[in-house]
Amino acid sequence: MSKAASAAVSEARQWARLMEMAALGAIGGGHPDDRGVNRPCLSALDRQARRLLIGWAQAIGCSVSVDPAANLFIRREGSDPTLAPVLTGSHMDSQPQGGRFDGIWGVVAGLEALEALHDAGVATRRPVELVAWTNEEGGRFRPGCTGSMSWAGHTPPAAFAEILDPDGIRYGDALAEQLRLEADLPRRPLGAAAGFPRPHAFVEAHIEQGPLLEAEGMDIGVVSGIQGSRWFTVTLAGESAHAGTAPLRGRRDAVQDMVRAVTALNALTADPTDTLRFTVGRVEVAPNTSNSVANRVSFTIDLRHPDAATLRAKGDAIEATIRQAVTTCEVSLVENFHAMPVSFDPMVTDAVAQAVAAEGLRHRPIPSGAFHDAQFVVPVAPTGMIFVPSRRGISHNPAEYSSPAQLAAGARVLVRTLLALAA
Repeated sequence: MSKAASAAVSEARQWARLMEMAALGAIGGGHPDDRGVNRPCLSALDRQARRLLIGWAQAIGCSVSVDPAANLFIRREGSDPTLAPVLTGSHMDSQPQGGRFDGIWGVVAGLEALEALHDAGVATRRPVELVAWTNEEGGRFRPGCTGSMSWAGHTPPAAFAEILDPDGIRYGDALAEQLRLEADLPRRPLGAAAGFPRPHAFVEAHIEQGPLLEAEGMDIGVVSGIQGSRWFTVTLAGESAHAGTAPLRGRRDAVQDMVRAVTALNALTADPTDTLRFTVGRVEVAPNTSNSVANRVSFTIDLRHPDAATLRAKGDAIEATIRQAVTTCEVSLVENFHAMPVSFDPMVTDAVAQAVAAEGLRHRPIPSGAFHDAQFVVPVAPTGMIFVPSRRGISHNPAEYSSPAQLAAGARVLVRTLLALAA
């Protein structure tokens, strides 16, 4: 059965569907390999992509449902529908300057696996479900993974309602509009939070978003786990003044205090092993004019590490480090997001490794530096991930690229893994 299902994976069909998805929100350059996607979650483009997926799924007899977090589920029934399903999937939203493969390949690969099972005439004992999680990227509404966090009971959905996008639209309003426009789709309860049957297992297929597999000539990464992340927003409040007349000694310059704070944070997070990741990725300055002293600066911190104790200790030291470094400004700090490191379940990672071996592919165990929806499924069900190589490790960029052959190899590994877990 595994061999027949693997052979039924169509490289051409999967690639054509990815390119059809990539046309929804297409951006970027003249070369076909440098064209990206801007497809925000809970947008008209997102809804178009979902309807496209639904049409493909219904054509092979799958049923469709949506939960209160707008997570979209596609179900291929098993011979024993009372059993807990095996779940696969990823997300369909992108970064504002995103690539064509991040997230969406995991959804299209999941559909390709379902269609390969259908075409091969393979019946699984357990149902197999494909999920498209809502707002993984956080490109429109921060933080990301709001759909999977809501589903898993990590964070109550109401906690996200007041988040605003750059245009001032509330997450709660955008979610309500999405559900209203998908009122024709059957509703299901909100995952584990509502006592809905927990999946037997979850497998997420994804591009690596890093350079290791390509550099080592590997076909597949068997993902061992995901490093933890903590996100903060820091605001420094000073006083505006004239750049030509205000003496330096008396200024309350928010930009200069930000420089002091970031310098101190660089010292706090210095790591000779280059394992810890510290990033200031977004800075907002007011009044943001060339001849005025800044009276307000807001900047973000992205802190990541695979060891929970290190992540906790360094993150907990951030506020005190900033307060000690600044000289004139008032400090406020908000932690916007946290996800502790996770290790994946051997039941799933072993199934992936066995599928890779059956395909005769080169592989290695690999940790994930990026967070994924799989991180939040771990407490609910045995979880694992499959990585395929990314050209030069580029991601969140229109130049992001994995070849049709690499993606087809990943889909064949996925279908074998699902069959092993669902048989």
